[in-house]
Amino acid sequence: MTIPRFLPRWLLALLLGCAATLAAADYPDKPVKLIVSLPPGSGADTTARFLARHLSEKFGQPFLVDNRPGADSFIAARAVAASPPDGYTLFVASNSPMVTNVAVFRQLPYDAVKDFQPLARIARFPMVLVVPANSPFKTLQDLVAAARQAPGKLNFGSGTATYRVALELLHERNQIKATAVPYKGTSAAMTDLAGGNIDYTMAEVSAVMPLVRGGRVRALAVAAGERIKELPEVPTVSESGTAGYESYAWTGVFFPANVPPPVLTRMSQAIKELMEGDDAKAFIAAQGGTVFYGAPQPFAEFQRAEIERARRVVRSANIGYED
Repeated sequence: MTIPRFLPRWLLALLLGCAATLAAADYPDKPVKLIVSLPPGSGADTTARFLARHLSEKFGQPFLVDNRPGADSFIAARAVAASPPDGYTLFVASNSPMVTNVAVFRQLPYDAVKDFQPLARIARFPMVLVVPANSPFKTLQDLVAAARQAPGKLNFGSGTATYRVALELLHERNQIKATAVPYKGTSAAMTDLAGGNIDYTMAEVSAVMPLVRGGRVRALAVAAGERIKELPEVPTVSESGTAGYESYAWTGVFFPANVPPPVLTRMSQAIKELMEGDDAKAFIAAQGGTVFYGAPQPFAEFQRAEIERARRVVRSANIGYED
């Protein structure tokens, strides 16, 4: 349809708004891609596949998971940021690309705030502090005491920037120093921990449970507000002497920036209904987490607050910026 140039701006805006609303009524009318920055089998990947299955059923269109791991999530984030803002590309992302990378890296090939539209916060998973199975540390207090006695002697693994920031915050709260050993992924850090090559690390519950159950690592404390059913005998960090400390890995869904508001509203409502249902609660619980739904605006505010929190920890701990 051709719109005459002489139409008043208010009428033009009204016509365009009506056109967008009508288009959204048919959205989606073709396949939708869910990009994930982690490989198949990861927490974000399994969450994306859960979303894809249920959204496909709701809308009658394929929702296809597209794994693009590597480069600290840069590859996936850039792909989403460069996609058309038409609602047919989603980013199922964790703290790392959307919060921690902003604080840790000097330069990013994307803007975690300006290049994306928060759509829905999905779930969160408590982190767990773990040591090798034969470690002399039986409690978090034991570890803290040893670190105070010999500042910098103990070493800890950081599988991602998010876990590094979480551990540095724990160090700050306890006024201790330890030496960071960076890894290119959580699996590598956990493998070295099980082999006794590092003293401790922290990772989300789903990453540590296989090794805990296998007797290769020992959980000292859970960074949640209360004990979790997967590790009922393990105290929280707060119970272990660091009052109020909590740390979670969370998952959310983003659009590229500038998606039409009617499209945002339609998809947001669909995910809200899904996450408030029993299927979602059971699925997330099976992964060791809890549903942590947030609508677009609260999610955007949460993301900005998390970025500032991570920046403060990075500055306080004097974590060197990475290129």
